Amino acid sequence: MSSRNAMRTATLPAPLRVGLSRGGLEVKSFFREKEAVLFTFAMPVILLVVLGAILNGEIGATGIDYRQYLSAGIIAAGIMSTTFVGIGVGIATERDDGTLKRLYGSPMPRSAYFIGKTICALVLSVLETALLLVIGTVLYGLEPPGDLGRWITFGWVFMLGVASCTLLGIAISSVPRSHRSASTVLNVPFLVLQFTSGVFFMFGDLPKAVQQLSALFPLKWMCQGLRSALLPDTLLVQEPVPSWEHGRVALMLSLWCAAGLALCLTTFRWKRRDDR
Repeated sequence: MSSRNAMRTATLPAPLRVGLSRGGLEVKSFFREKEAVLFTFAMPVILLVVLGAILNGEIGATGIDYRQYLSAGIIAAGIMSTTFVGIGVGIATERDDGTLKRLYGSPMPRSAYFIGKTICALVLSVLETALLLVIGTVLYGLEPPGDLGRWITFGWVFMLGVASCTLLGIAISSVPRSHRSASTVLNVPFLVLQFTSGVFFMFGDLPKAVQQLSALFPLKWMCQGLRSALLPDTLLVQEPVPSWEHGRVALMLSLWCAAGLALCLTTFRWKRRDDR
């Protein structure tokens, strides 16, 4: 069976074959760094547990516990942290220490590098989402999607969220001048978006100007899409528009995928700014 699988892998196009190998290497390398593993998986869990202990109560007359609303938002923020922040900081570090320069000069297809990063982001996002779902279910009564339609919604929101934020993380990795500034450059916008996109606070309670500004970015739409899959429709009375707007969610996340890809193709650098 193993030889048959090896033969199938060997018939894949070289960039995809090498990309799959790099994806496995990226995942193994990540789990060898205990600090990165702890920060990536523990931080969203800590936020969910601590805020869940402080902020609780029913949302209006919806019958929905605020902590269930918080769980959906933290899942969306966890996806963005793993992809946008994690990938961006990782690439900036590899550029600064010369890893990207060495890979650029190697025979490896360049697209394989990005395939590997995307696979790693997807694997980590799946694990983190599953962990947060379990905690939300056990502690706060959050219910997984109750029918096939909601599972499908959850799936496409998850995939578009991972794709858009991964592409944006790759693109923004070229902004920091060094790995020392990368964490600040990526975490500052991420932190602001968490407070303005419906992660910690009811999105409908935010000022209209904040709602309109946040609607320009993907995190707001990820939160809304995940709420539609995980929470009852009775919550719609608390939404700015009495509809989950699935078409608009898909459109905005797809537009961010396209924008992220365009930025990657035009701004990505394999070398440091001071390299020639």
